[in-house]
Amino acid sequence: MSKKLTFIIWPAITGLLAALLILDLWILPLSSPADAARGRVSYAIAVHEATPSVVSIYTAKLVQEGPNPLLKDLTFRRSGEPRPQRQRIERSLGSGVIMTKQGHILTNNHVISEADAIQVMLNDGRSANAVVIGSDSATDLAVLQVALTDLQPITLGDSDAARVGDVVLAIGNPLGFGHSVTQGIVSALGRFGLQLDTYEDYIQTDAIIHLGNSGGALIDTSGRLLGINTLIYGTNSQTQRANTGIGISLAIPVNLAVFVMQGLITYGEVIRGWLGVSVKPIGTTSSPGNKTLALAVASVAWGSPAQKAGVQVGDIITHIDGDEAKDGRLTMHRIAMLKPGDKIAISLQRNQQSLELNAVVGILKDPQ
Repeated sequence: MSKKLTFIIWPAITGLLAALLILDLWILPLSSPADAARGRVSYAIAVHEATPSVVSIYTAKLVQEGPNPLLKDLTFRRSGEPRPQRQRIERSLGSGVIMTKQGHILTNNHVISEADAIQVMLNDGRSANAVVIGSDSATDLAVLQVALTDLQPITLGDSDAARVGDVVLAIGNPLGFGHSVTQGIVSALGRFGLQLDTYEDYIQTDAIIHLGNSGGALIDTSGRLLGINTLIYGTNSQTQRANTGIGISLAIPVNLAVFVMQGLITYGEVIRGWLGVSVKPIGTTSSPGNKTLALAVASVAWGSPAQKAGVQVGDIITHIDGDEAKDGRLTMHRIAMLKPGDKIAISLQRNQQSLELNAVVGILKDPQ
């Protein structure tokens, strides 16, 4: 009898120990040992890692006030000489993310657009005036730089690896309160069609953000940057850049943001790749009973890389560099992130025949 109990108890104990080890290694890395001992999950470690890299941005703009409408009245004009136009200072606020030890800070273009003075305040209380290195209205991103030492750049994540349902945290300067954190999940990926910016590929989250959060960090539970908080969906069913959110927030993916930042720092502008075709999605049948999506070529620009490679109107593009071409918007965005001069392979169908073409990526002169 004792031998039978031994055979039953020892496997059970071994299984229990293995389960505890799995929980410790994979399920509870978000909490400190003290939190785990209390039986609670906390994101304090992630926030502690990322917060020093998030800054508050304050801008000032000199605005000319219009003439007093009373001056248009002849009777009023006779009573005194016209006074010169007055000036007033218009202030605004936002957030930013420290990206390099050299003081480069990513934020939204709309946060600093037309500002006459920009001040950055760090989490440790230090502040400095910032200069604009460059801006990109097509993605609503801008790069600032401050002359401060001992900066802590944020750790980068991989927005391409983000999944719907992942827990995320938004850090910023809402309503001027200073650093504040909200928590949510990734609600959707690849959001577009808002007609605000040319390159729309937003991460949607339900982490609440408010006025002042624009340009702040969207991080994962390890404190790594996943996106730059940019837009909120307001109560009047319109996407807004400044208002109070209702649980639908949008962030620019970090992979796109870094691409834009590198272009602005290196060249003062974003140099994007160009193929020179317009496409529309179409259903194809690759094999009996197997329907897939592809891209039908609607037009080819004269002298474009696509034309030089032999692409024609009516061709059906199935793959680019081995990746399936299903979404024309995402495909063109990926080409835009290639360097001019890069070679890409285009797999297409023409009159029931499969063709393999090679194109050399050109330069997109007008991203609008």
